[in-house]
Amino acid sequence: MAGQGEGVYIVIKLSHQAIETAAIATARAITEHFGIKAVARRMVAAFPVPRGGVAAAYAVRKHCPSLYLVDTADEADCFIDDLVDSGRTRDAYAEQFEGIPFFALFDKQKQVFNDEVGAPDPGWLVFPWEGNSQSSASDIPIRLLQFIGEDPGRGGLAETPGRFLRAWSDWTIGYGQDPKDVLKVFEDGAERCDQLVLVKDIPVYSHCEHHLAPFFGVAHVGYIPNGKIVGLSKISRLVDIFAKRLQVQERLTNQIADTLTEYLDPLGVGVVIECRHMCMESRGIQRQGSTTITSAMRGALLDEPSARAEFLAIMK
Repeated sequence: MAGQGEGVYIVIKLSHQAIETAAIATARAITEHFGIKAVARRMVAAFPVPRGGVAAAYAVRKHCPSLYLVDTADEADCFIDDLVDSGRTRDAYAEQFEGIPFFALFDKQKQVFNDEVGAPDPGWLVFPWEGNSQSSASDIPIRLLQFIGEDPGRGGLAETPGRFLRAWSDWTIGYGQDPKDVLKVFEDGAERCDQLVLVKDIPVYSHCEHHLAPFFGVAHVGYIPNGKIVGLSKISRLVDIFAKRLQVQERLTNQIADTLTEYLDPLGVGVVIECRHMCMESRGIQRQGSTTITSAMRGALLDEPSARAEFLAIMK
């Protein structure tokens, strides 16, 4: 298998040989678990975990011909899947079917696998039958459309999976950006500059990590220089880097404040964010127009009431 960087992920494109090698290893693991005699007597029933486990099970059975596949999980002596990613599927089967072993061609939770691909998290595995990472990922919006009762083949939805992936790539581009590449600081121009510098009404567009629903509003970011200043546009870019990740507003506020504190070493930092949350307005309690306000103060803006009062007064 070969790895390459694609977006913010490391994409591993699996070869047919990689599948074959993994299938042989999985067949060997099944035989070792149940014993040669049990496998030889066709005494091991395997349930392929939908959907990726189906192709994996057929590949494994080629090297363990006495293994037979069953149609329901209740009949299974073991489960076979193509991939253990977060481990949620495996854990769900383990909880429901206690004691029934779970086998997978590839297991991202095992350190040996991560060592082989040369990364702590290989990111995105692409199987040969999926073509490439785009076609592999396009299954996500297609399945979503099916789940809500839509027809993915309908004319108006034909290009939706591609648009969906491109949109989410933009909405989460912050994962691939490093604040240190943005926060270029200057000492020239900072002479005698020891009063508040404030950038108001910076647009915030983000998505909450609980429902993947949008939240949006404005951020007000200020700092008191301590021999260094930063380009004003860079503050807006800093907000954008953290906003374009799955977020909660409280964390977003603190990330901005902590990053400015780390790279500028200012006398004080203040961040206030005001946002409307669609997870609250369009579902659940459905209270439209409510605004959530969060703040993070550091240094003089936390410790000195007059400095904090100045920040809040100018902000408003």
